[in-house]
Amino acid sequence: MGLSGLPLGTLLGIFGAAAAAVVVLYILKLRRRAVPVPFSRMWDSVLRDKQATELFSKLRRLLSLALQLLVLALLVLALGDPKPKEDLRAGRHLVLLIDASASMKAVDVAPSRLGVAKAEAEKLVRGLGAADRAIVVQMGSVPLARSSMSGDQGELLGAIAQVQASDTRADLEAGLSFGRDSLRGLPQGELVVIGDGAYGDAESVAALSARVSLEGAVPRFVPVGKSGKNLSITEFSVRRYPLDKSRYEVMLEVTNLNDAPAEVELELSGDGVIVDVTRLKLGPSEKLPRFYQDLAGASRTLTARIKAAPGTDDLPADDVAYALLPERRRARILLVTPGNTYLEAALLLDEYLDVAQVAPGAPFPDGKFDVAIFDGVAAPVTERIGSALYLNPPAAGAPVPLGAPLTDFGFDTWDRKSPVLRFMSMGDIQVAKGFAFKPAPGGGDKVLGASDHGPILVSGSREGHRFVALGFDPRDSDFVLRIGWPLFVLNTINAFIEEDTGYVSSFRTGDVWHVAVPGSLGSVTLHEPGGQKHAVPVSDGRAVFRGELAGFYKLSGGADDAPLGEFAANLSDLEESRIQPHKELTLAGKKASAVSIAAVSLRSDVWIYLLLAVIALSAVEWVTYHRRVTV
Repeated sequence: MGLSGLPLGTLLGIFGAAAAAVVVLYILKLRRRAVPVPFSRMWDSVLRDKQATELFSKLRRLLSLALQLLVLALLVLALGDPKPKEDLRAGRHLVLLIDASASMKAVDVAPSRLGVAKAEAEKLVRGLGAADRAIVVQMGSVPLARSSMSGDQGELLGAIAQVQASDTRADLEAGLSFGRDSLRGLPQGELVVIGDGAYGDAESVAALSARVSLEGAVPRFVPVGKSGKNLSITEFSVRRYPLDKSRYEVMLEVTNLNDAPAEVELELSGDGVIVDVTRLKLGPSEKLPRFYQDLAGASRTLTARIKAAPGTDDLPADDVAYALLPERRRARILLVTPGNTYLEAALLLDEYLDVAQVAPGAPFPDGKFDVAIFDGVAAPVTERIGSALYLNPPAAGAPVPLGAPLTDFGFDTWDRKSPVLRFMSMGDIQVAKGFAFKPAPGGGDKVLGASDHGPILVSGSREGHRFVALGFDPRDSDFVLRIGWPLFVLNTINAFIEEDTGYVSSFRTGDVWHVAVPGSLGSVTLHEPGGQKHAVPVSDGRAVFRGELAGFYKLSGGADDAPLGEFAANLSDLEESRIQPHKELTLAGKKASAVSIAAVSLRSDVWIYLLLAVIALSAVEWVTYHRRVTV
């Protein structure tokens, strides 16, 4: 036993001075006032009794003095803070990296892997020595310190309780770097990783951790988990049909990460109503894609969910996926044409187009237009027009210089990946006459289609306005007689307004999201799936936020906190769905050893017990005094 508080010499001095003061108070005699009384003989017997009991009275006062000196000794000893010798050693500094990734939601151990990890962390905290210090770090897509470097058990246990699992993978490299920086300059540093070790295969983990120097810190590992059975939805997306925005198609992928075959029930819901239920059989380690075509009934939200037999799926976090259908907003179209029945008919196929038609040279209607279609003309594009489609533009005003005239030609090559030519085969189109374009080299223009004599379909941008130019009048070809004609017109409009090809039906958790926000707000309020709210900044018209939960999000802002839109997010991480736990972990080229809680001495705050003894003795003194035992 040793002293961690005041030194022994100081304690002896304090005790000596205080004990002397107590003794002086006990030996002081009370000066009595003389009072004459009659009949003095009657007091003789009283005086004789007093002399007989004087020795016993002195003994009682000595017992009271001994109790007071004992209380004083205990108080002075408490100032010295006595502790066992093993608690007087130099303290350790621990970084408790608690894995809070999606795989820690696995329920192969009760109540979950994260629950077990937090229990292990609590054991370590309760086993800290008096001089030990620790910091609790939640390890997700980014490390998050839940406490300071502290020896206060209450603070550390409260920080452990705040750790929550996310729907992202754990960034082990970032966690180790954070822990190393937290231990820099501190003696006896230890990095303790508490988790399932599912950070990839052994080679990738070793290569990853080797990039981080621990600078002398000792790596430790507390393994959690016992099973790696899992089935998951690894892909999920949706898009509307260009020609019928009330209908849509869905693509998803279900993956069996088990070594044995499995059966699942796949349920697809739209706006909370079940759209389809399918039973699927998957082989060992099989990825099974599913396409749902020509669906209807959902206007905004889609949810996919799989249900597996008990014992085949230990991670419920990746059994659900979310997607948001593009909003069916009406687009304003300006049609500048002397009259074109084929063009007008193509625009009638989309009920969500508001078309305003004017003759060449006539003033444009009021308001702004998403897309302008110039049929044989090339009017100036102003701020009132977003993008433009040119059909057979004249040389004066064409967005791309015209080349040589062409006759009897067609599309010999075309960009099959372009959203403008999606679902189209252009090779059999015959054109009677037209001309080729001469895009400027390095000007950013892209050739979407060409004949053997030059480009005939070009896209690009001029002064911030996107355009697509077709080098012939569609009526001088059999293009207008094919199903590809209305598809070309509507694909071009969709590409301009980005409702189809540029739409993201869901984001991936753990990434930094850039969500388009209408207006010119500097910040907006983000509503998470769990109900939490965050103020997030807006940069270049997009809200910037790193999301860690799967589900549906909402944005609001402005003076009245009006709704600004919503979006979905999914885990969609095959590597994180591989939840096979690891019993060993190699960090910075060293095998992380286990943490022996038994080797850590229990915290011994002896001064607390000394104060309790003082209180007990004071109670004894009070009782004996009032019962006339020590008086």
